[in-house]
Amino acid sequence: MQVKITRNAAKVIQRELEKEENKHLKLRVLITQSHGDHAHYGMDLDEPTENDVVVSTDKGIDVVLSKDEPMLDGVKIDYFYLPEEGFAITNPSKGNHGDH
Repeated sequence: MQVKITRNAAKVIQRELEKEENKHLKLRVLITQSHGDHAHYGMDLDEPTENDVVVSTDKGIDVVLSKDEPMLDGVKIDYFYLPEEGFAITNPSKGNHGDH
C-alpha cells in the first residue's frame, strides 16, 4: 500500500505527532463514507492493530491503514492555506481527485 503526504501536510502532521501526549501514536487514514467507486477520507491519531498495515512515507511519517480496504491504497494527503485552511485527502490512483 502507498501513501503520499505533501510537504505542507507533513509539517502540520509532524507538529501534532511531536506533542507529548501523541508520542506513542501514528497517523491513521480512514474511510468516512464510501459509495460507488470512490470514498471520502478522514484522519485520526491511533495505534495500529492486527487488522492494519503501517506504511512509511518519504516524509518520515508512518501511516496506519486498514489492510482490508483497497480504497486506502494510493491516498494523497495535502494541506491548503487558501481559500480555507485544512487538509484534503484524495486518492488519484482510484480516480478520486477531490470532493464532488
